[in-house]
Amino acid sequence: MWGDSMANQAKLEIVGGRPLQGTITVSAAKNAALPLLAAALLTEEEVVFDNLPRIKDVEAMLEVIQQVGGTIRELEDGRWAISGRNLDASREVPNELVRKIRASNLLLGPLLARCGMAHLSMPGGCSIGSRQMDQHIKGFRALGCQDIAISGGYIKAHGPLPLQGTVIHLDVASVGATENIMMAATLAAGTTVIRNAAKEPEIVDLQNLLNKMGARIRGAGTDVIKIEGVKKLKGTSHSIIPDRIEAGTHLVAGVITNGQLTVKNIIPEHVEAVTAKLMEMGVKLEIGDDYITVFPHDWQLKAVDIRTQPYPGFPTDMQAQFMALLTLVPGISLITENIFEARFNQVPELNRLGANIKTENGTAFIKGVAKLTGAEVSATDLRAAAALALAGLAAEGKTIVENIQHLERGYEAFVEKYCQVGAQMRRITGS
Repeated sequence: MWGDSMANQAKLEIVGGRPLQGTITVSAAKNAALPLLAAALLTEEEVVFDNLPRIKDVEAMLEVIQQVGGTIRELEDGRWAISGRNLDASREVPNELVRKIRASNLLLGPLLARCGMAHLSMPGGCSIGSRQMDQHIKGFRALGCQDIAISGGYIKAHGPLPLQGTVIHLDVASVGATENIMMAATLAAGTTVIRNAAKEPEIVDLQNLLNKMGARIRGAGTDVIKIEGVKKLKGTSHSIIPDRIEAGTHLVAGVITNGQLTVKNIIPEHVEAVTAKLMEMGVKLEIGDDYITVFPHDWQLKAVDIRTQPYPGFPTDMQAQFMALLTLVPGISLITENIFEARFNQVPELNRLGANIKTENGTAFIKGVAKLTGAEVSATDLRAAAALALAGLAAEGKTIVENIQHLERGYEAFVEKYCQVGAQMRRITGS
């Protein structure tokens, strides 16, 4: 759709050592856009998105939506219209398409709510550890969908129309399960209460869209969400919230290059865990209503300890980028990963650049070094790719990051944005 046939062979070439200077603008949030696109299928009318990010995960989600009978139209000014008028849950989505993107599982809620059935391949995405479907299935069963089976890599579900409102207590505050149950419950008979719900800003954005479509939901952003089911939803238009992980990545990029970088189109409250940790390190920040500026430092930054936690704690999606930064901070920093057990894939690649990192039992021990040196490294997932790109910006000499299709899953116009603020970076294809 907006990708290229050479994506899997693409590399990122970076010549480091240049402080970033200027202003960089954050795109709409990937982790908000994907559930919002799924939610558009809950109505026969068109839902228009004003600022859909042009990233590979969104492209894959649009392809999956088309496979189940949804229609998409690109309007003027980059807006996109999604319609679920011809939604058909009996259409089988090719396995290779669904496995491109973890968020394809978010179609289960809308399909069950609208059609009473769903048949999808188990989703793919980044290889960062276990992300089970048990909380999703628990929620669907509580809503009356007892016929659910996982076999041969597929999940098949059948339920009543309408689904039945109920009280659901999640065993863990799963973001995807919270979103899926919210969407399914919008058209259920009666009231649904989700307890121990995830609190992420992306869930608040989903509530906002669904309520504009005619749903009756309150409580998003807290651990209790109440959904009063309605018989029908309508079309609307929506502007997606800024991407807090992209914003955090840019802030770290400014610090790791010792530049003066302003990050625009940002909701500062959404990145408080990130800015608090930067200030703990000794970084000088200016925080405005919709921007944050990082300033150069001529003093030593401080080693810090980080523990990833569900929102509003420190985000797992930012630990790889902070690890890249901490490789250059004197002393020993610790990062403990509490969300995904396989999210230190960037460690051996950062060590190839000259970092000194060891891992043990879910904790990374980072001993700061005086400098990083360019080398050829390989990305294994989205945030690892971002971390390697940031390390390359700070390293002496040339760094080549292979497999940047991972980076392009979640960052819109990454190369263009960084070149505009002084990075020497280019995307290359072929051998």
